Amino acid sequence: MKIITVDKNEAGQRLDKLLLKQLNKAPKSFIYKMLRKKNITLNGKKADGSEKTQLNDEIKLFLSEETIENFSESFRTTIVEYDFTVVYEDSNILVVNKPAGLLSQKAVKDDVSLVEHIISYLLSKGEINIEELQTFKPGVCNRLDRNTSGLVVAGKTLQGLQTMSELFRERTLDKFYLCIVKGTIKEFQKITGYLKKDEKTNKVSITDMYLQGSEPIQTEYQPIRYNDKYTLLKVKLITGKTHQIRAHLSSIGHPIAGDGKYGNKMLNAELRKEFGLEHQLLHAYQLIFPQMYSEFEDLSGKELIAKVPDYFQNIQNTLL
Repeated sequence: MKIITVDKNEAGQRLDKLLLKQLNKAPKSFIYKMLRKKNITLNGKKADGSEKTQLNDEIKLFLSEETIENFSESFRTTIVEYDFTVVYEDSNILVVNKPAGLLSQKAVKDDVSLVEHIISYLLSKGEINIEELQTFKPGVCNRLDRNTSGLVVAGKTLQGLQTMSELFRERTLDKFYLCIVKGTIKEFQKITGYLKKDEKTNKVSITDMYLQGSEPIQTEYQPIRYNDKYTLLKVKLITGKTHQIRAHLSSIGHPIAGDGKYGNKMLNAELRKEFGLEHQLLHAYQLIFPQMYSEFEDLSGKELIAKVPDYFQNIQNTLL
């Protein structure tokens, strides 16, 4: 027999989903059969798996050690030397400055992403252990393109992950980026349009009118510095769609410097030759939190800023 006492990062999950994490090699049919036969109980009572678990609930598995062992595979993670700067941290969340070149999340099984870096960081601090990772894995609440640097928010706890993910989903968290674009922009603008993604090419297109499968987008930008060839923009991302800033600015004739997917080839070639630049000059610079409550009250109105990478600053100083 095995007894599981539900902790804070397991509470709020459906019982069947929690059991499938504990017995991660067992088929769903086996879990439901054991529940029906009362070989698995919740607080001493029969359960069907749809119950939402609560803190300190007691789950009993009346199964042999051999069965539990055969149906359980320990969580495995790639331990790495984490490569980010911590911008803010409390008991529930971690906000980091992600370097360009690092995936936010895995694209394929063998990728090493920011998530693995964050888990390695938390393991090194003793804030989580491998056993706890079996049923809850810290994760990122927003994603940046591989070659976009800047602020990424991660949930260290289930409550942190859920609360921050809701802020991004409901668009109540103000998000600002810095980028260097081709051409001269002298005034604040708010632009709208429709974005449609091609899953095969992982590229998006922007139109003024709705097309089937497209989604409305809104982007604001404010010039900070400009000359006759380049502009440093502060961009507010109102909607948050794939490649939105890169594609939207390109669609109005101001592609981001260094952007190989949506940018200007001749301009990119010049920057590659002069600076060795191989990717877009786009940096998630600033986050401003809305009014928060309960455990997250201290975040109310909080402003977080991620220092721009040295290469970005050096290119900016030369071009502008």
